[in-house]
Amino acid sequence: MTVRRTRSPAVPLLVLLAALACVLGVGAPASAASAYRYWSFWERTDTGAWRYATRGPALARPGDGDVAGFRFAVSEDAGDATRPRTAPDFAALCAGTEARAGQKRVGLVIDFGTAADAPSGERPPGARTACARVPEDASAADALAAVAKPLRYDASALLCGIADYPRHGCGEQVAAPSKKASGEPSGKAAEETSARGDGGDGPSVGVFAGLGVLVVLAAGIGWQTRRRRRP
Repeated sequence: MTVRRTRSPAVPLLVLLAALACVLGVGAPASAASAYRYWSFWERTDTGAWRYATRGPALARPGDGDVAGFRFAVSEDAGDATRPRTAPDFAALCAGTEARAGQKRVGLVIDFGTAADAPSGERPPGARTACARVPEDASAADALAAVAKPLRYDASALLCGIADYPRHGCGEQVAAPSKKASGEPSGKAAEETSARGDGGDGPSVGVFAGLGVLVVLAAGIGWQTRRRRRP
């Protein structure tokens, strides 16, 4: 006897349910974003803006008249790093420091961050500025050490603390800051963003469109099933 394999009407239904799960995101829990608490290193450009340094302070060799910045904050990556909140120029930082032969002057901005970025039990000092006069071949780390001791490094030479802040920890992984803390739109702006479906927590336009397609597919499968059952 030849057994003919027939397609069960339940198969298209299972496919439909799987597609529905994909559209709604069922079974795909979002992983919690993580970030790191650390000192970031910045260089002031000729336009007066901060630029994230591509080298560490121990390798950077600023010239006479340059300005370097350091900011302690919780950030997800270099593209998300929080820059110093002020960017004074060299003239303002080193107006009272005379030039000397064989030495250079480097302006420094040290931003200890906010209470939200501080490790548990610690309070950030107020931001400070300084003008370091160091040998011509000195690094940015040397300039920082001249005005903000004690500095603390880990075994990998990662800068962990400036002027004894923070007292403990070094680049530890923490929960990512909230949208409000990271400068994401809030209040009316957040409501408008959510209404547009481009970042809100509610279902987006794409989800509703996908549901519409699935409804049409379900109707087609039901019609084909009834047609096959007719004598």
